[in-house]
Amino acid sequence: MASVAFPRKRLRRNFTAETIAKRSRAFEQFLSHLHSIDEIRRSSEFLEFFFLPDLQAAQRLTCTGLYREALATWANAYRLQDRLGVCSSGRFLLTLAGLAVCHQELDQLSEAHGFCEQALQLLEAQGSHPLLGPFLQAHIHLAWKVGKDKRHSEARLQDLRESGLLLQQQPSLKECLIKEPLE
Repeated sequence: MASVAFPRKRLRRNFTAETIAKRSRAFEQFLSHLHSIDEIRRSSEFLEFFFLPDLQAAQRLTCTGLYREALATWANAYRLQDRLGVCSSGRFLLTLAGLAVCHQELDQLSEAHGFCEQALQLLEAQGSHPLLGPFLQAHIHLAWKVGKDKRHSEARLQDLRESGLLLQQQPSLKECLIKEPLE
């Protein structure tokens, strides 16, 4: 950390382009240094620093029905998580749910279907996950709407119900998305 030095705050001229640029470069150096430490780079706190505010904002926008604005924020969170390599986390599944819900609400059904498929691929290896049933239900509905094959999802949903892992009445993907606490 000795090589990372933030420019000192001044009594005046803190908001000049030069001062802002210097502080920005110092912050980038600081983040690069943190990223170089394996334990920090993999910590949820470090990773969520980058995308949790977007997830919270996107969830608020979705809850208030501002789907177009929410979609842009979910998409930004998606890109950040993808670049940080956390595409197998629960937060990433929530992001896929947000993208699917917003696309569906904006009548962009093919895009919504694609995000459901991506989530189901991530959930393929898991026997049970709170979002599995809602994703399967959304995928079946969207596949029917866009004329895609839904038999695999129907069979998987039926198997989960028969095994007792899923209740007959599952919350919708949108309900799960709205109720998920994001701290």
